[in-house]
Amino acid sequence: MQKLFLLFFLLPFISMAQDDLLKELEKDSPQTDYTIATFKGTRLVNGHSIETKNAGTLEFIFAHRFGKINDGLYEMYGLDQAYVRLGLDYGITDNLSVSIGRNSADKIMDGYVKYKLLRQRTGSNPFPFTMTLLGGTAYSISPKKGSEPEGFKTVDRLAYTAQALIARKITSNLSLQLMPTFIHKNAVDQTKEKNNQVAIGVGGRLKLTRSVALTTEYYYRLDPPDNSVFEAGSKRYNSLGFGVDIETGGHVFQLVVTNTSSLTERTFITETKGDFFNGDIHLGFNVTRTFQLKKKK
Repeated sequence: MQKLFLLFFLLPFISMAQDDLLKELEKDSPQTDYTIATFKGTRLVNGHSIETKNAGTLEFIFAHRFGKINDGLYEMYGLDQAYVRLGLDYGITDNLSVSIGRNSADKIMDGYVKYKLLRQRTGSNPFPFTMTLLGGTAYSISPKKGSEPEGFKTVDRLAYTAQALIARKITSNLSLQLMPTFIHKNAVDQTKEKNNQVAIGVGGRLKLTRSVALTTEYYYRLDPPDNSVFEAGSKRYNSLGFGVDIETGGHVFQLVVTNTSSLTERTFITETKGDFFNGDIHLGFNVTRTFQLKKKK
């Protein structure tokens, strides 16, 4: 009986000692912290960022580009013209997203798969950057069926994109991204360009306030076609864009200036026809709205 009383008396102290020991073990146990929100959205300006949608999350994307500012007053400095892409991105898992879209420019249907392969992290198992792999397909509805050139086939409408999106969040306010890109077009004018084209993209985000950030991206083509073979107005240039991101709850509104009206990798990387530094600038915006279709675990 005395032993039982002694045990009952010592039980609170034993429990306190166990709690202290657990706290010490937790303090010394290895911990990995993953970097989040390297970029606010799934797009930088025209192209993709490393970000994927969370599992069960659907994002609606409305991207709009006006005509060129240097078209003058007759075209209301580009405001009389409109090029749009409507798209949906869905998160299958936190690291795997799929996307479909329709572009008015060149009447292109596109689809993408994005997989976040590596994640930037600190702690017991650090890693310096995040890498997301992207694979895309674009199907051009133009030219209209029945008016195709002789020998034109359905497969000639297809183009493919492969990207490795590599980014690092340098500080809480600054993120940088590198985008090696390979594009294959099934049908091209062989006298002017090649089926396979390679480009290197660079981009970044600078956070100014809690809800406002600046973004930019530039794609450099490694083996561009000779512009002398193109007619005036059809010459090809490297794609350049700047954006101002404004976050408003479930919306991200982005004001854009860029030298392209196209919104798929096939077109804005390899077929941009405007020289940014010659005034061929398009105003535009991207608007996204996110819907949570499944409850978060």
